[in-house]
Amino acid sequence: MTGEADVIVIGAGVVGLSVAVAAEARGLSVTVLDREGPAAGASAGNAGAFAFTDILPLASPGILRQAPRWLLDPLGPLTVPPAYALRIAPWMFRFWRACAPGRVARSTAAQTALMDLSKAELEPFLKRTGTMPMLRKEGNLQVYEGEAEFKASLGGWKARAEHGIVFNHLDAAGMAEIQPGLAPRFTRGTFTPGWYSISDPKLYTLALSDHVRAKGGAIERAEVMALQPVEGGVDVLSADGRARRAAQVVLAAGAFSHRIARTIGERIPLETERGYNTTLPSDAFDLRTQITFGGHGFVVTRLSTGIRVGGAVELGGLEMPPNFRRSEAMLKKAQAFLPGLKPEGGVQWMGFRPSLPDSLPAIGRARATPRVIYAFGHGHLGLTQSAGTARLVADLLSGAPPAIDIASFSPQRF
Repeated sequence: MTGEADVIVIGAGVVGLSVAVAAEARGLSVTVLDREGPAAGASAGNAGAFAFTDILPLASPGILRQAPRWLLDPLGPLTVPPAYALRIAPWMFRFWRACAPGRVARSTAAQTALMDLSKAELEPFLKRTGTMPMLRKEGNLQVYEGEAEFKASLGGWKARAEHGIVFNHLDAAGMAEIQPGLAPRFTRGTFTPGWYSISDPKLYTLALSDHVRAKGGAIERAEVMALQPVEGGVDVLSADGRARRAAQVVLAAGAFSHRIARTIGERIPLETERGYNTTLPSDAFDLRTQITFGGHGFVVTRLSTGIRVGGAVELGGLEMPPNFRRSEAMLKKAQAFLPGLKPEGGVQWMGFRPSLPDSLPAIGRARATPRVIYAFGHGHLGLTQSAGTARLVADLLSGAPPAIDIASFSPQRF
């Protein structure tokens, strides 16, 4: 039995490391365990956005309307590989139920509360960790092919306006002032100035790991296999046969979290949005803001390390090999949509985004023991919601009332 820590955090992605930072700030000793080490998963290859205005859940009537068309294209914005269709059917049924208008309204309210908290927590968090210089405030430009696609988006913008989100609808000339070089097929757009980003998500996550260590925390490579509640704490059992004990455990292992939760009797319907991208050299395009091609399910982002073209959703689980034709298809579209884009020299990537059927994360205590706290299932919003999630988990770890009502994020809601 390895010596006790106050808290063991399972997962060294952006959520797990943010939780570790927040726990240390409350005076707790922390050990972080990860099967591959810091920033090895989705935290390395995401689009780098703090998408605080993205309050509408993926599970929505709009997605139901578009899904049949998208699913017909095996390289399109949303796909389920045929070999995985039967396995994911129960999750898809829950997703369909979450698209009911009443449920969408409740999910939107919960998502908005977490977004507001995450935005309020972000800059103090960045200052505490010395990462403030990595923050960018360059906005986001959502573009539309024609008036029909633009009008179809207005319901979502109305919902954002009701929550106080600022945006500007633009014609082609207005878009060109913000981002020159768009193909003429994009005739309308919406610019959201309150959309932040990080200069590079991998470098940011690694900086958080450095901060955790600098404050006395330990970060170890270990594949966690099981949790075992014991008197006064929790044993964390790893594949190498070691057992580590802590007074409390935070499960933030992303797409692998449900497997570990199952060892203490909790079955949580977590699935994997497999995301793909290509990162091009920095001179590939004169990108001035993040561009969202919503009708095609991908974004183009300027990072300090290059231009990243990526997104889409492949619901294919953890075991199937990557299908990098999806990356190639998005890059080919990006060339058509941004005619000046240079496609050479790119690096492809695929990562697992942990997703629950109602598009909300699981944040709260395990059923088996209050000493295990869940913090996973953020889908494509892990970076965005990392500081807010860290605040909530630190509240739970220290016995403080959570900063917002977390009932909607209950791991037992399914």
